[in-house]
Amino acid sequence: MAVPLDSAFRRRRAAVMGTLLLAVQTAPATAASQPVEPWRIITPPQVTQVLARDGTLIGEIGRERRLSVPLRSLPRHVGQAFIAVEDKRFYQHDGVDLVGVAGALKDAVTKGDLRGASTITQLLVGNMHPEIIDRRDRSPARKLREQAAAREMERHYSKEQILEAFLNQISFGRGAFGIEMAARQYFGKGAADLTLAEAASLAAMPKSPVLYDPVRNADRNRQRRNIVLALMAEQGYITAAQAASAQREPLRTVSRTVSLAPWVTDVVRVQAERAGVPVMQGGFRIHTTVDAALQRQAQEALAEGIAEIESRPGFRGKRCAAASAPATSTGSKRPRVDDCLEGAVVVLDPASGDVRALVGGRDYARSSFNRAVDGNRQPGSSFKAFVYAQALAQGLTANAMVADTALRVRLDNGQIYAPDNADNSFLGALTVREALARSRNPVAVQLALTVGMDSVAALARRAGLRAPIAPYPSSALGASVVQPLDFVAAYAAFDNGGVSVDPRFMQRIEDRNGRVVHSASGGAMRAAMDPRVAFIVRDMMQDAVTRGTATAVRRLVPDHVPVAGKTGTTNDNADVWFVGMTPELVTGVWLGFDKPAMIAPGAAGGTLAAPIAGRILASAYAGRSAGSWTPPPGLVPVELDRSTGQVASATTAPAQRYTEWFLLGTEPGAQAWPLSLFRLGPIGH
Repeated sequence: MAVPLDSAFRRRRAAVMGTLLLAVQTAPATAASQPVEPWRIITPPQVTQVLARDGTLIGEIGRERRLSVPLRSLPRHVGQAFIAVEDKRFYQHDGVDLVGVAGALKDAVTKGDLRGASTITQLLVGNMHPEIIDRRDRSPARKLREQAAAREMERHYSKEQILEAFLNQISFGRGAFGIEMAARQYFGKGAADLTLAEAASLAAMPKSPVLYDPVRNADRNRQRRNIVLALMAEQGYITAAQAASAQREPLRTVSRTVSLAPWVTDVVRVQAERAGVPVMQGGFRIHTTVDAALQRQAQEALAEGIAEIESRPGFRGKRCAAASAPATSTGSKRPRVDDCLEGAVVVLDPASGDVRALVGGRDYARSSFNRAVDGNRQPGSSFKAFVYAQALAQGLTANAMVADTALRVRLDNGQIYAPDNADNSFLGALTVREALARSRNPVAVQLALTVGMDSVAALARRAGLRAPIAPYPSSALGASVVQPLDFVAAYAAFDNGGVSVDPRFMQRIEDRNGRVVHSASGGAMRAAMDPRVAFIVRDMMQDAVTRGTATAVRRLVPDHVPVAGKTGTTNDNADVWFVGMTPELVTGVWLGFDKPAMIAPGAAGGTLAAPIAGRILASAYAGRSAGSWTPPPGLVPVELDRSTGQVASATTAPAQRYTEWFLLGTEPGAQAWPLSLFRLGPIGH
C-alpha cells in the first residue's frame, strides 16, 4: 500500500527535480560570455621555497602554501584514490557525469537525499576560478555555468592534465594546498613517496578537510580512508588483498612545525622584496647560506638550555615550558618576572660572513620577533675584546702587568663611576692576558681610558658594529646596546685575520624555470685591525675558554677543535652572552627577557650562555676535523712564566710555561717603541 506523500515532501521533491533537470542541460554561451574563460587551466599560486646550502627545504613564503608537481612524478595509486572517491567515471564522461546526475536525482526523489554529482572537472573549474564559478552559490545558473565550463575544459585538455591540475589545486586544510604540500603537512614526505594507505587518507579529505583531518580527527579519517580503499578495489585499481592490507595499516602522521628556520625565512623575504623579487607571489627558490643540520642543532641547544635555566633555583621568570601547568610547590609565589626567558643564536662563517644558523627566539609560534636581528641589548664584558685589541694596537703587550683594583672615575657631569668585579673582589697586579681571561672590569676601564673610548668605538665600527658606542667609561664593559647579528659578525675580525665581513643570508634566487633572477654577493672585505693584533686577542680569548670564564665551552667541545671566546654579563644580570670562534665558525649566544630584568642572582654568561654555545659547536664538529690558526708574519713567540709574565727561566715549572705572542719590536729585549702609550710603565689606578 502506497504511503501518501505529505505536502512538504512534495514541495521538496519538486524543487530538487527542477534543479537537477536544469543541471543536465548545457549552456555553452554562458561560459563564453564571461570576461575570463572559466575552463582555462591556470597556474595557481605557488609557495616560494627557502632552501639551505644543501637544498634542504627550511622555509616557505607565499600567500598559499602550494608546490605543484607533475602527475607523472606521482605513484599511480595517488590519482586513482581521488578518482575512486570523487569521480569513478572520470575517464568516461565529457566533464559532466550524466549517469551520476541521474543517480543523484533518483536519490533525491526516493530518499529526499540531495547530494552533488560534480565531476573532478567541475570541482577543478570551481576551485580554480571561484570569482566566476562560486561553488557556494546553490542556484541552477551557477550549475549551468560550471557544467558548460567543465565540458569546454575537457575539449581543450587531456584527462591527465585535468587530474594533475585538480591534485595541485585543492585545499587540504591548515593552509596546505595541493597534493605535495598535503603530503608534507601530514606525512612529512613528498607526494612521490606516498604509500597506498597515505594516498587514500589524503583522498578522504576534499569532502571536508576539517572533518577528515588525519591529525585532529584520526578516527574519522581512517574510516573514510578505508572506504576509499574499498572503492579502489571495487573499481579495479587495486586488488582486494591490497585494499585489506592497506586498511590494516595504522594512521601515522607528523606534527608539522612552522619551518626549520622561520627567522631566516623572514629575513630573506624582506631582503628579496627589497631586491625587487616578488617572492610573496610564489614560485621562486631562495638558496640561502644556512647549514640545515647546524640550524636544527642551534634551535635544539637553545631550547634545551633555556629549559635547564628555568628549572634552576632562583630563576626570576616563569617557567614557560610548563606555563600552563598548575603550581605544585607549597607556598609558591608569582614569578618575579612575568615573562618568558628568551634567547638568540648566530653562527656564521668568518671568512665570508655567510650565516650558517640563526635563531631569533625560543619559539617562533609564541613570538616571531627576531631578537638576533632586531634586538638591542647590552653585550656586557664580551665587548672587552675590542678594548684589548685597541690597546694592543697602540703598543700594549699581552704580558704587561696591569692593576685589578678599585677605581673612581669622575665623569663630565660630576658623578663618580666606580666599576666593580662580579666576584666583588680585586686581584691586584696581573698580566693583560690574565685580566682578559678572568674578565676583570677595572682593567678594561683603565685600558679604555688610556687609549680613548672613541678609538675603541672606531675599531668596533671598522669590524662591522653599526650600533653607536657611547663615549663613556662604562661602554668598555658593554653598556652600549648592540644587535646580536652585527656583534657576532664584528667578532669575525678576530677569527679571520682582522677583516670585517657583512652577514649574508642569500646566495641566489631562481624563478620556477631555474633562471637566476637575483644573486647576492658578499660585501667588500675591509681591514678592521692589524692581523697580528687579531691573532693575539684571539689567543688570549683561548685562555678564557681553557681556564677562564668560559670553561663550560671547552668541556663540551672536542679537544681537537681550537676554541676562543669571551663571556658577557651585565651588572644587573639581565643579559648574558658568549661569543666565540673556531677556525671555521663564529658563534654567539644571548639570553635575557624581552623587557630587561634579572634572570637570576649570580646569572653569568659563563654558566648560562656558554654551555649552549658549547653544545652547538660540539654538534657542529661531531665526526669532523677542525682547522687551525696560523700566526701571521710579524709576530714573535716567546716562552714566558705565567705567574710573572716574564721570560721563563730554567727554574720555571713546566705547568707555568706558556707561549706569548708579541708584535715584532715589542718582545722582551727589543728596543722600546718611543711613541707607545704603554712604554711608560704599567697602568696604575
